[in-house]
Amino acid sequence: MAQSILDQAKNTLAENFTNPAAKLGTHQFSLSECPNLEGKVAVITGGSEGIGYGVTYTLLRHNIKKLFILSVAEDVVKGAKDAIAQDKDLGPEAAEKTIWKQCDLGDWERVKDVAEEIKSSTDRLDILVNNAGRGIMTYQLTEYGVDRHMAVNHMGHVILTSHLLPLMKKTAESGDMVRIVNTASNLHESVPKDLKFESLEELNQDLGPNTLYGRSKLAAILYARYFNRKVTQAGHPNVLMNAIHPGIVSTKMSKEDIHEPFPLSGYLMSTALEPFKKSQFEGAISTVYAATTIKESGQYICPPAIPEPGSEKSRDDALADRLMSLTRKVVMEKTKRESADQGCPFDDLVLH
Repeated sequence: MAQSILDQAKNTLAENFTNPAAKLGTHQFSLSECPNLEGKVAVITGGSEGIGYGVTYTLLRHNIKKLFILSVAEDVVKGAKDAIAQDKDLGPEAAEKTIWKQCDLGDWERVKDVAEEIKSSTDRLDILVNNAGRGIMTYQLTEYGVDRHMAVNHMGHVILTSHLLPLMKKTAESGDMVRIVNTASNLHESVPKDLKFESLEELNQDLGPNTLYGRSKLAAILYARYFNRKVTQAGHPNVLMNAIHPGIVSTKMSKEDIHEPFPLSGYLMSTALEPFKKSQFEGAISTVYAATTIKESGQYICPPAIPEPGSEKSRDDALADRLMSLTRKVVMEKTKRESADQGCPFDDLVLH
């Protein structure tokens, strides 16, 4: 028992902070252990900065054939592409493997269109990293009238995944392993005890920045475990979905965006913790592991490659079922066009 408690303490440090703490974890993995990805195709949301760029760089470094990057800002993507082209270990050839798609995950019709564009331009998809998201920020509604944290971090990625799933299943039928990764967080534990996922009115309550963010990250884990039951274990053993915690990482979210909800106290996160944060590459380790190496589905993986149980709510199948039922209901209702003759643009949405 003493050893178990000691291991838990070591893992907590390894999961959240930079070296030497990161080396204390009971399960180790490094970016250099990423396998050769020759011939494989990947999609990464938010792959042009922060943790997403760390993943992008690593996949290119290990010979990914084609990499679709979904991002809101074209200038950020251009900067990332220029950095790749000028990198001595990558160069212009690697940069040309990246294909940028402008996409706000909160614009669900655009998400569907981008997914269809991707399907029309590749005959396979081996890796999907659902990474982009709204960080710890104040309450805001999208144009659909849905809490932006849930709309972007969860629902937008469900739509993207659902429309890309037929292509991923086809890829897996040849015997290849297909892996989907949802970016979660240990802040998934900071949700209300009475959380039910029963109505849009419940979702649209202003619970405060940390709780809104944490709830959307709980959804990422519940979705992975739901997917494992409904897809992986229901006839598609080579299609895996897992959720990850990246740790406390030095990114725009933790250095700049945190001041939007917390103008003064945000300095603890942006400045005081800076020496202890993981770099964007260290923050990418658990994602790369889940995207290229893991052989299980429905797991919650913390850095470097530590499977954790997560909170009690994250293991609640009934809660996951209600989340996904509500997700489908909200998406279908909010994306119906004014004219019934035009039909619903998400009639082909597959929420397994």
